[in-house]
Amino acid sequence: MDGSFLTFLGVSIVVIVAPGPDTALTIRNTFRGGRASGVSTALGVSAGQLIWAVATSVGLVAVLLASEPVFRAVRLAGAVYLIWLGVQSLCAAFDARRPRPPVETGGRPLGPTAAFGQGILNNLGNPKMAVFFASVLPQFTAPGEGMASTLTFAWLAAYAIAISTAGRLLRAPRAQRAIEAVSGTVLIGLGAKIAADAR
Repeated sequence: MDGSFLTFLGVSIVVIVAPGPDTALTIRNTFRGGRASGVSTALGVSAGQLIWAVATSVGLVAVLLASEPVFRAVRLAGAVYLIWLGVQSLCAAFDARRPRPPVETGGRPLGPTAAFGQGILNNLGNPKMAVFFASVLPQFTAPGEGMASTLTFAWLAAYAIAISTAGRLLRAPRAQRAIEAVSGTVLIGLGAKIAADAR
């Protein structure tokens, strides 16, 4: 197997498995909508990466990175989106009048289509993706772009499937409210960090 491909594979795996906004959103959406919404979020994140790959190949990412005001605006937009998602989760956690339905049951509050859209927006709003696709992927062949997206989908979808089948304990309304609170806090924290780094 080609050494450059193994290097690319290793770098990609490290980037993909490191917890971040995409992982936090996948976990949150799995609890809010079940397995289908979690997997759809993973698919949306992967679609976002493909968009980054195309933007890199036509030179848009290079322009983005070269223009500090535009790059800062993208970072701030991504930060605001993460904070907004986090606030939604916190509101759901502390709204005792509207408990969330259990995972994998009917009446899901978050459908797969909405989860897919959130996955795309979350990934496109992540400035680290621009840096990754502009600085790492160009060192490898074109198939690497699709490989990164495929690996990301496989990892996040596995997260969603594992969480959705984790058992009765995680399906209890009290546990789900606690998880909403934790995921909301994490998303807000990530958004605040991105916003602070953009200043």
